[in-house]
Amino acid sequence: MNFRIIIFLILLTNFVGCKPISVPKTSPNVILILVDDMGFSDLGAYGSEIETPNIDRMAFEGVRFSNAYNTSKCFPSRAALITGLYSQQTGYHESFDQPMRNAITLGELFQSEGYITLWSGKHHSTENPIDRGFDHYSGLLDGASNHFNPGLQREGEGMPAQKWLDKNPVDYRNWVIEGEIFSPYTPKSKDFYTTDIFTDYALNWMRKLEEKKPFFLYLSFTAPHDPLMAWPEDIEKYKDRYNEGYDEIRKARFEKQKKLGILPENTLLSQAEHADWDSLSEEKKIEESRTIAVYAAMIDRLDQNIGRIIKTLESKGELDNTLILFTSDNGGSSEVVNIPNGTGEIGEMTNWKSLGKNWANVSNTPYREFKNWSHEGGIKTPLIAFWPEKIKKKGVVSHKPIHFIDVLPTLQEVIGAYYPKKLNGNNILPSPGKSFLPQILGNNSTKRETMIFWQWKNGKAVREGNWKLVAYNNIWELYNLENDPVEEINLIETETEIATQLKLNYEDWANQFEISDN
Repeated sequence: MNFRIIIFLILLTNFVGCKPISVPKTSPNVILILVDDMGFSDLGAYGSEIETPNIDRMAFEGVRFSNAYNTSKCFPSRAALITGLYSQQTGYHESFDQPMRNAITLGELFQSEGYITLWSGKHHSTENPIDRGFDHYSGLLDGASNHFNPGLQREGEGMPAQKWLDKNPVDYRNWVIEGEIFSPYTPKSKDFYTTDIFTDYALNWMRKLEEKKPFFLYLSFTAPHDPLMAWPEDIEKYKDRYNEGYDEIRKARFEKQKKLGILPENTLLSQAEHADWDSLSEEKKIEESRTIAVYAAMIDRLDQNIGRIIKTLESKGELDNTLILFTSDNGGSSEVVNIPNGTGEIGEMTNWKSLGKNWANVSNTPYREFKNWSHEGGIKTPLIAFWPEKIKKKGVVSHKPIHFIDVLPTLQEVIGAYYPKKLNGNNILPSPGKSFLPQILGNNSTKRETMIFWQWKNGKAVREGNWKLVAYNNIWELYNLENDPVEEINLIETETEIATQLKLNYEDWANQFEISDN
């Protein structure tokens, strides 16, 4: 055998993340956009009244997925998204305070193909992305933070609402700028707002990129995760839009979803989990209307910044050859952070406000339950693929089930990357995910041949075809999602054979990671 061939095979087998000398500029740019705690129905293209023209453009000129799944929780979703592995395989199913194991990250994958790799925004880990294949990283290393000031009180301002104020020792939010960690990070500019600044980081890099190299950008926003904070001009647009209350908004979204083809016409709306609006005091109605107005304003601002990204790509002549994926890390959140709200109005820097169960139920229309649950409301996510040069049939809605573990195999196929068995001397597990590139390019005839699994705290589930077995606090339920996509008709007592088999399948999967019943 030729000596050069032997050397090539050795290198291929023991891939260590070295960059190729060059990569054709014809290779597509790839942008992965992740938002935080946004429900299934919170975009115009998925039924919402919130103004999201830029995201809607991507949806109506690209492909929307109606059966895309996350893991129901922030950091496990993020681990699955960037590794193509279940969070259980990476060690991120219980905590995020250690390096992701057994995995190659999207940064390492793209970097190995000669791409410039960029990450702006939230990580929710202790591991610096610079150490995992990203040429540039700036953003929030932790989970949630104050959107206007993640650090200390600035002169002439009130105290920024922070989770860490009542902790001893003080738990500062870790911020990173070009790989350097700051704890705490107090921005000098009073124009600082996380959604804007994450976009600024990304655009500054994009404008300086070498013309001959493609790039991969992971843009990970913290909005609309609490604290609910937004610019006054954005809040003003929505101040009177929600005075009619939970039920009317939820029903309007549901009807729009059916007209858009997101839901089958025969879909029933799940039983409401929100309070009776008319039972609220006038004071409480005003507070709740303000709460959702701020939440809507945060999503509006997300859309504005995504518009900045699209405009920059257009000005550089790069939009047509750029694949953009947009999604959210879990369903709408009913979590309420129990810290003193502060002195300011809802939406301001000094007030920490959560969305709450009532509006989260609207956010997750038409589904049941919330973030942290394995029911559809916790794990169902909007997902949009936008690629002007390659997507010929615009506005298609794909109903094929896909999961975050499928993103890496999809992008691997997009750029023709080699998936290694080893990385820097460490074994890499094969991804259980399946590429959905055929669906992006217009082939919706293929069916998913593999089961999908979920486990986070008290929630767990397995889906095979149209059947889904799901539990919270070990109470199992069985649904036929083709006939009952909102999980209202529990078939656990009548379809015992299917339930038994799916439970055995789940247990076989869970036993690999020593997951015990909660």
